[in-house]
Amino acid sequence: MPRSAMSLEVLRTERIGPHMIRVIAGGPGLAEFPGTDHTDRYVKLLFSPPGVEYPEPFDVEEIRRELPRDQWPRTRTYTVRALDHTTGELTIDFVHHGDTGIAGPWAAAARPGDVLRLLGPGGAYAPNPAAGWHLFVGDDAALPAIGAAAERLPRGVPALAVLQVDTADDHQDLPTEADLRVTWLHRADLPAGGDPGEAAAAQLLDAVAALAFPVGDVHAFVHGEAAAVKGLRRHLLDERRVPRDALSVSGYWRRGRDEEGFRVYKQEERAAEEAAAQGR
Repeated sequence: MPRSAMSLEVLRTERIGPHMIRVIAGGPGLAEFPGTDHTDRYVKLLFSPPGVEYPEPFDVEEIRRELPRDQWPRTRTYTVRALDHTTGELTIDFVHHGDTGIAGPWAAAARPGDVLRLLGPGGAYAPNPAAGWHLFVGDDAALPAIGAAAERLPRGVPALAVLQVDTADDHQDLPTEADLRVTWLHRADLPAGGDPGEAAAAQLLDAVAALAFPVGDVHAFVHGEAAAVKGLRRHLLDERRVPRDALSVSGYWRRGRDEEGFRVYKQEERAAEEAAAQGR
């Protein structure tokens, strides 16, 4: 991912559901944003800590050299929902659950003219046009990438999506020329009590396990909360026999951890996997 930060300006915002805010940004800085073929194209958004202002021109490497770590920009990873250099617009959808976190509250307060700084893009996935059918599984955080992928599917190709949101009010239209069938799951329908993370993961896994897979080779995209994704990966590899190279699967976030904590979690998981492999 390129390390030089781009500065965009907010053009407008839209509330596309009770828990999702769409921010459309543009300006001269968008000319620096490269086009890619990936539909999971992601960027690192840069937010200043409270009370910290940075000199212009903004230089993230200089800031990290000159300022103490607690004054470095906070980074949050988001998928680009759409990029249109013709209209000069880049679209990012933010999950918003009140005042918690950094990026969601920023999006709720964003106004035209506000600055949006970012690094990127990265990405690794795009739906294989030669696949017999497509599978999408994810929660709110994965919806932008799934929506972008659905728009890319060939006309008439079969596709299944299992999408988990809070309530029916959070459903979104997913424009596509494919034959897409969507199963919406609602966390509000989960029984009270117990571990909410385990219950949400089980809801997703049960729904995917109940699917009747179409005939043909699948290309699957499975992203969302890390613990839920881990169970889905096992199911698809071990029980459904989906080849590894036909599966894009990764945790986008971890319940109970912010992005800094999630990075630590991923390091711990990798270390545990390496230790287990050495013990075999």
